[in-house]
Amino acid sequence: MLLRFSLVLVIFLLVDIYFYQAVLTASRGLTEKTRLFISYGYWGFSAFMVLLVLGAIITGPYHVPRFIRTYLFAVVFIVEISKVLGVVFIFFDDLLRALRWMSHSVFSSSGNAFDGSRLSFINRMALLLAALPFSTLVYGMIKGAYDYRIRKLKLSIKDLPKAFEGLRIVQISDLHSGSFGSPEPLEKAFGMIKDLSPDVIFFTGDLVNDHSEETTPFLETYKKLQAPMGVFSILGNHDYGDYVSWPSAEAKKRNLEQLIQVHHNSGWTILNNTHHILEKDGEQLAILGVENWGANLRFPKYGKLEEAYRGTESVAVKLLLSHDPSHWDAEVRKKYPDIQATFSGHTHGMQFGIEIPGFKWSPVQYFYKQWAGLYREGEQFLYVNRGLGFIGYPGRVGIMPEITCIELVGA
Repeated sequence: MLLRFSLVLVIFLLVDIYFYQAVLTASRGLTEKTRLFISYGYWGFSAFMVLLVLGAIITGPYHVPRFIRTYLFAVVFIVEISKVLGVVFIFFDDLLRALRWMSHSVFSSSGNAFDGSRLSFINRMALLLAALPFSTLVYGMIKGAYDYRIRKLKLSIKDLPKAFEGLRIVQISDLHSGSFGSPEPLEKAFGMIKDLSPDVIFFTGDLVNDHSEETTPFLETYKKLQAPMGVFSILGNHDYGDYVSWPSAEAKKRNLEQLIQVHHNSGWTILNNTHHILEKDGEQLAILGVENWGANLRFPKYGKLEEAYRGTESVAVKLLLSHDPSHWDAEVRKKYPDIQATFSGHTHGMQFGIEIPGFKWSPVQYFYKQWAGLYREGEQFLYVNRGLGFIGYPGRVGIMPEITCIELVGA
């Protein structure tokens, strides 16, 4: 642990020293008092971040409430990544200085001393380059995290019974309750859902980050998620508590049982490798739900689609809730061509990217073929919800939190 901290400290220090050169160069011409104030402020804040990381290592990060911990370490990450990007320009300045020195040494015969001063323009560009990601990521925390967007679309389903023509489905995913500091943001989102007048609601996993106790402040809020035909939910990879250490296997099992009970107490029908058949005017529509199943080797395959499917063979239209979208290509399309639509989440769109008409990009696309929005192969559809909450970085840049409203229509 000490070796790891020492390595982090050395990296922080090297980046700080190097980036400080741009600060010194850009502050030329200011009064000595102002330069001194800037210097004390720069190194004082750097020392604060080092102490923050040191305190977390010594006391253990889980002694600090997750909401506070998330925001504190987000600040550290944003500041350091901004400095690293700025260092690219400072390195370019040093490279030019080295080339100028070599040129002076080889070609200068006047005997004039070499001017090795840094270029103010390049170092100011370094500060600007650092300021752009800093301001963008901070804005994403302040504004983007709760900038809920409603996305509406119609889904043409083959053999859709007439009784379910126009069925309005609202899908949300990835609440990550432990990342919220209060119920207010969820109250706002659930109010927006209510205004959409859904017939049925799908929640496609990750109610928490790790622990069932994260749900405690929101128990009454969850109950406000209602629809005439029901609210159907599944588990996501974070719901199992696989990413934390438990005192015993029994403690981990009890945590999951408590979380499942939260679903029940909220009035939701949790589909753990099972199904529910909606009936209307003598016609049927099957909703299947599986536990988490990811094609990536890092994610466990708890889902058992064969169990959820059993008993729905005679139902013409089947809708599947499966948290991880990689499940669609890996198993759903290959083995179950009569599952017309799959609803997933999981990726969050990495909470960072660009979405403008005609263009969509996020780093997550290099890990997931289907990562946000609607996909189609033949008569089968997959919709990947961008998530309502957040984890890790407590914000959104470009990829906004999503409430999806889908209307079923006959093909």
